[in-house]
Amino acid sequence: MPEFDDQFRGRLHDLFAWRRDVRRFRSDPLPDGALERLIETACLAPSVGLSQPWRFVIVDDSARRQAVLDNFSACNAEALEAYHGERAQLYARLKLAGLREAPGHVAVFADRGTEVGHGVGRRTMPEMAEYSVVTAVTTMWLAARAEGIGMGWVSILDPGTVADALDVPRDWRLIGYFCIGYPETEDDRPELEREGWEHRRAATDHILRR
Repeated sequence: MPEFDDQFRGRLHDLFAWRRDVRRFRSDPLPDGALERLIETACLAPSVGLSQPWRFVIVDDSARRQAVLDNFSACNAEALEAYHGERAQLYARLKLAGLREAPGHVAVFADRGTEVGHGVGRRTMPEMAEYSVVTAVTTMWLAARAEGIGMGWVSILDPGTVADALDVPRDWRLIGYFCIGYPETEDDRPELEREGWEHRRAATDHILRR
């Protein structure tokens, strides 16, 4: 087993701190095989009952990408209507996706019906399949950051429309649609914090003791 010393732990903390949800991408293409390599790393993540329910769809087709972009635009316009006053003005200024600029697009689904793992750990909490996929996404995100590649999670989408656009089984559940590429700028603060939408709370705000 490799030794993880204090220097490594410090660098690992830096990786966590500099992992950002990227929405502004350079146009540089990703190296050949980069997405496949990152997905291989993602598949090292833990999964309930070793079910490995993650399903990665690399979206290269321009028409399918456009369908996702059109859906984002419609959903984003609808979301704007839920805000009022200054908050609506701020929302309208936010850049919430890099769908046009990012060279890489990956949709990640959870296959809750998979028979791999024989159902271990899912009888009382079937949602563990989705949680397992999220661990894979996080693993991929950190691996990408370590290579200087950014990821942006696009959640302002209609899952059914995306599934139709990508022609995947309807019983797969969309976990996230991700833009992937090299960031325009680097910052250790979330963009939504920099734009004044929200600020990060201290860890102590999220801890209970019983």
